[in-house]
Amino acid sequence: MTTAASRPVAVALLASVFVVAACGLVYELAAGALASYVLGDSVLQFSTIIGTYLFAMGVGSWLSRYFERQLPAHFLRIELLVALVGGALPAVLFIANAWTPDAFRLLLYGLVLLVGTLVGLEIPLVMRILKRDVALKDLVSQVLTFDYLGALAVSVAFPLLLVPQLGLVRTGLLFGFMNAAVALWALWLFRHELRRFGAHALACGLTLAVLATGFVGADRITTLAEDRFYQDRAVFSEQTPYQRIVVTHGRAGHRLYLNGNLQFAEHDEYRYHEALVHPAMAAHGAPRKVAVLGGGDGMAVREILKYPTVEQVTLVELDPAMTRLFRDHEALAALNGHALRSPKVTVVNTDAFRWLEDTREIFDVVVVDFPDPTNFSIGKLYTNSFYAMLDRHLAASGYAVVQSTSPLLARQSFWTVVQTIESVGLQTAPYHAHVPSFGEWGFVLAGRRPWRLPAQLPEGLRFLDVAGVAPLFDFPRDMARVPAEVNRLSNQVLVNLYEDEWGKARP
Repeated sequence: MTTAASRPVAVALLASVFVVAACGLVYELAAGALASYVLGDSVLQFSTIIGTYLFAMGVGSWLSRYFERQLPAHFLRIELLVALVGGALPAVLFIANAWTPDAFRLLLYGLVLLVGTLVGLEIPLVMRILKRDVALKDLVSQVLTFDYLGALAVSVAFPLLLVPQLGLVRTGLLFGFMNAAVALWALWLFRHELRRFGAHALACGLTLAVLATGFVGADRITTLAEDRFYQDRAVFSEQTPYQRIVVTHGRAGHRLYLNGNLQFAEHDEYRYHEALVHPAMAAHGAPRKVAVLGGGDGMAVREILKYPTVEQVTLVELDPAMTRLFRDHEALAALNGHALRSPKVTVVNTDAFRWLEDTREIFDVVVVDFPDPTNFSIGKLYTNSFYAMLDRHLAASGYAVVQSTSPLLARQSFWTVVQTIESVGLQTAPYHAHVPSFGEWGFVLAGRRPWRLPAQLPEGLRFLDVAGVAPLFDFPRDMARVPAEVNRLSNQVLVNLYEDEWGKARP
């Protein structure tokens, strides 16, 4: 047996450390992203995924002591296992969420434990192989340097390049392919040491073929899972740096989902958007400047443009893919009456929190139509800090309206939003409307003057009329006000409260 005590082998193995570190972190990030999509609360999910993964890596490092002979052969086999399990992880979880949602959490953490253990075995084995021709003091520093560099590279590329361009499924398979390529490289480097070279070569070839096939068929895998999960056929899907956008179409028309959560259904979205917009707009009397924060689908803008006094609408939407989709896709643009093409509308693609900090504009009406506070990045948009900035951009006679989740299914969360808005000195008028796709849904009107019942509404509304506005502000006993805390930026009680209430409400 010859020992590969050459400088080229050492360099090749150190390069492999870079790839191995990058691949391992991709699998960890993919698991965390999918967990936050499906289970909510991104901070909790990423924290538990990272903790589980690091624990499993520790287990793998401890187990490496039992690998004593044929280290290159063990390293090659482990790389192939990591390639298959890690590379397939996003696809498997997507399918599991669609077909066996009850098993998703168990499968998620089982795969994280398995991949983490295998990744934990890799570096100790590489170090022991390198020990044959690299001094210990240089060995540790070199291996850790390449390990950290690989982690840095992929931590930047994952959210900015990989997921937006490839999606989670293809990203996982691509890095699985890279793990398999490392195994193939090890097969060549240590060809003189491997006892069953033919079997190892066949295993490498089969693994690469499986991953390549999965990569080519990734769209089919995603479509199969999403069609099953959403019931209706997915007619559009895109993974952006901010969220996964899916539009489906069935008997009831189009539906929009963000990260798996329904945002609107075509057959009844008018009830939601009329209730959101018109109590504030009509009560103002003659609004000229209006801002919409969130609401990138343009439905709220459609309702606002029904007022002839409106001269300017500023739509602030974080994700440019949303506003582009609902401006350029003919079927979807038709739903908002091509509102995003109106010369009165200015689209600003940025974070609403930052935009309020920077802008000096004052508005007659501000419509706040963010997704529910399922995680802390959205939860900051429901804090007293956000509402204090909102107050500074309201005209003295202006109104803001905030969508505020269900006062029936998330009663405490709804009144927490009310309490938080009132904590900055604004007067509130909470109300609710029934939207069949969502159930009983809540809104909060806010301003420096009391809200007044509008004398008239625009013509052509399908849900609201003047007589029907006042009953929206009456709350039955099971939705009546309860004591609530203020949701602060430093302590976002609303996110955990929301997750707890909706967790109990889900069947």
